[in-house]
Amino acid sequence: MSQRLFPEWHSQDAIQLTWPTRESDWASQLERIEATLEAMVVAITRYQDVLITVPDQSTHARLKTTFANLGVPAARVRVVEAPADDTWARDHGPIGVERDGEVVLLDYTFTGWGGKFPAQRDNALTRRLETIGVFAAKVESRDMVLEGGGIETDGQGTLLTTEACLLNENRNPYLTRTDVEARLRADFGIARVLWLEHGHLEGDDTDSHIDTLARFCDPQTIAYVRCDDRNDPHFPALAAMEKELLALRQSNGAPYRLVALPWPKPCFDPEDGHRLPATYANFLIINGAVLVPTYADAADAVALRTLAAAFPDRDIVPIDCRSVIRQHGSLHCLTMQLPRGTLAASGAPQDDEER
Repeated sequence: MSQRLFPEWHSQDAIQLTWPTRESDWASQLERIEATLEAMVVAITRYQDVLITVPDQSTHARLKTTFANLGVPAARVRVVEAPADDTWARDHGPIGVERDGEVVLLDYTFTGWGGKFPAQRDNALTRRLETIGVFAAKVESRDMVLEGGGIETDGQGTLLTTEACLLNENRNPYLTRTDVEARLRADFGIARVLWLEHGHLEGDDTDSHIDTLARFCDPQTIAYVRCDDRNDPHFPALAAMEKELLALRQSNGAPYRLVALPWPKPCFDPEDGHRLPATYANFLIINGAVLVPTYADAADAVALRTLAAAFPDRDIVPIDCRSVIRQHGSLHCLTMQLPRGTLAASGAPQDDEER
């Protein structure tokens, strides 16, 4: 059996988003986060479809009007009513693999990053979407706790992750490193796992998700967060992570091309003053473009130029994510890419109200 984990740059059917509600932690800033998500939808639908899950019919109807007013083609947006706890589709969304030439969606167990937050409805969301006919691809459940933000792949048999997340006792306490690697090999067809011991961001609830720290841009290139301020509390851990990345080798023995992303000035919560996890590593690769989080910082321009050089064949699209980091995530965390062959054809039951 031939099997592999799709890299993010593989051709996509859509980007999945989970819309926030007034009952969620976004209640006090709902208008701001909705404005950010609307900007994301406008940007993404220039290139491909968006699948949005919403809590109820009234939100469905409101978004239909909103996107029409924003000039978003109706055929580019699929809105589905399904309950959720929060908005972090990267971690409760399905993970696409290729098995013998077909797309299979793996539905891992999501526990709110080790039981930190309610996650029962998030954990059930992928199966709910399968039940109402959203997916053309087969969905398989897994009892292993795993979030999409915790893994990166080159699409050629290498997986990059962090020890702090995948080996954390709050995820799969009965699995050893060897056990975890065996399950990753079985599910993703990978040949090797590259583990990072160091690296973290203050304000991060995910226990050092790799997508906040280091990302594959192509099979030979890794973009990573570098702190150049020796007085910043992040400096020691990120310097140690940089040394680890320098020591990594491709499967052919060659070193990786490393692309250092700039360090934005510290962002703090305006209410209680705690530091927020602003990171340029949380970019999103879509068909023909890369969406990059920005923070109204001078480093934004450097990050955009740096990623433009790393992705010369894609448009670079900035998205203001100051609202997103208020809930300790960023742009990539809000999204999950759905590989080509994932979605049922347009006109399936979920699209009835759009026709």
